[in-house]
Parts: sequence; structure tokens; C-alpha cells
Amino acid sequence: MASIALKVDVDTWRGTREGLPALIDVLKQVRAGASFLFSLGPDHTGRAIFRVFRPGFLSKVSRTSVVEHYGVRTLLYGTLLPGPDIGLREAGLMRRVQAEGFEVGVHCWDHVTWQDHVLQRDAKFAFGQMKLAHQRFEQVFGFAPRTHGAAGWQFNAHAAQAQNQLGFSLASDTRGTHPFMPVNEAGEPIGPMQLPTTLPTLDELIGVGDITINNVHEHLLALTAGASGDHVYTLHAELEGMKLRPVFERLLAGWQKQGHSLVSLETMANNLISERLPKHRIVQVEVAGRSGVLATQGPRVDMAL
Repeated sequence: MASIALKVDVDTWRGTREGLPALIDVLKQVRAGASFLFSLGPDHTGRAIFRVFRPGFLSKVSRTSVVEHYGVRTLLYGTLLPGPDIGLREAGLMRRVQAEGFEVGVHCWDHVTWQDHVLQRDAKFAFGQMKLAHQRFEQVFGFAPRTHGAAGWQFNAHAAQAQNQLGFSLASDTRGTHPFMPVNEAGEPIGPMQLPTTLPTLDELIGVGDITINNVHEHLLALTAGASGDHVYTLHAELEGMKLRPVFERLLAGWQKQGHSLVSLETMANNLISERLPKHRIVQVEVAGRSGVLATQGPRVDMAL
């Protein structure tokens, strides 16, 4: 059977201090691998309110209980309350994740700032934000990060260039169907290997049609039943590590029953040879259940050359 890489996005201070310990326990119980990608700077979650005019934002919020999952205090950080510095406050907990044998990497410096601005800003902005996260990661762990997964799947060529400059060798910044090398229109590499998220997330599914918290795992398991190819599943410390933990536990049990190996991004990448991966452009596309556009695996370039 195939492997499913578990990519854990840690977006907030609350998700770090409350969601991480729970996820460590759940994953250790079933002996699953996973990659934890951290937000390493200030938690400015409250500033996400300015997305209210983005297409699809209100629809997503109406389907998921934002206050229940994130908490009122978190939704005030960066507006009425100062944003706590996650990397400074929770360095010990982050190191515990790595000590428990899980892969660790970079999600971002400031989640909201990256997600809301990287597509509109220049290469200097992308590099500056990524460098801050890179430096903090080194301060926390004592070694340079290898893996990067962009906040909100907001990613472009400027960000890929920054990854190269900072020495990242593995990335999961995009949505797609299979591993690839990101390239420009001429087929020239613009960044490290991409292991795109291939499966929908819980917050994209719950509330759509007849999908509820009680049956959403069945929908995801149907997508992986009999799968011969590998998948990447993105979960969130604020969701699967907290209220939706029972859903995640049902998913893990179901995937293991299907015969899938649950691994980290690094483990999945170790079985791949980058030079042999197909070359694809990265395009900005709307994804069902998300607001705005996301970086997505686009046309295969090397076949057209």
C-alpha cells in the first residue's frame, strides 16, 4: 500500500501549547511519523478579520466554528491584544517534538502577514519573512531547517527563490496530486522538491453537503481506499490537536486498517530522486473550501519541451 505523509501546520500560540502535546500523544500511540511545521514569530491571528472581503472567506467561517477552535483571546492577538512571540514562549515544547522523533520544519514567521501579503509583495518581502523564521528555528533547535511549508498555501516564485537562498531542500507549499520539481515556463528549477498536499483538510469538508464532524473521516478514507500512490495530508494543531482530535484518531485507525504507512515528509522524500521528478509550474488556483487562491501544481513543463 501507499504512504501518507502527515504534515502538521502549527499556526497559533494556542495551537502550539495545547494542540502539540495532544498530537504527540496520539501519533506515538499508533507509531505514526509526522512533520511539524512551526509558526515561529508573533501570533497576529486577530488581523485575519481583514480577510472579510476575500471571496469565500465568509462561507468558510460560517461552516467552521472559528471562535470554538481558536478561542476569543487568540482572535484578538494583533488587534486589541499584542501578539505573543510563539518561538520565544514555546521553544521547549518545540524541542520536545523533535526529541520525540518527529521531523520539524518551518511554517512561517508571522502567519497572517505571510498569508495576506506574500502574493502582492516582492522578493525582498518573501526573503525577509522566511529569513526571520529560519533564524528563529536555528535559535530554537540549534540546526538549520530543511523543510518548509508555506502558511495557507500562499507561495510563489519569490518564495521559492528565498528557499534556495536559505538552503531549504524540501518543501510542501502547494496543493496537487504528486511530488514534483517546481520550474518556470522555460523548465528551469525555481525551488526545492515539492510534496504537495493531495487530500482536502477537515475544515474544507465539514459543513459541505451532508459532511459532518461525525462522518468526515469516512469521506477522507474513501479517497485513500485502494490507493497505490502516496498522499500528503495537512492537519492543524488547532483542529486535529484539539476539538477534532477524535476525528483524527478515527482517520489514523482507518488509514492503518487500509494498510497505509503513516510517515513524515522527510521519509517520503527519501524514497524519491529529485532529478527524476516531473517538472511543473506553480499556478494560483481557487480550491473548494478555501478563500482566495492557493499555490497549486500546474502544467507539466518538461513534457511540452
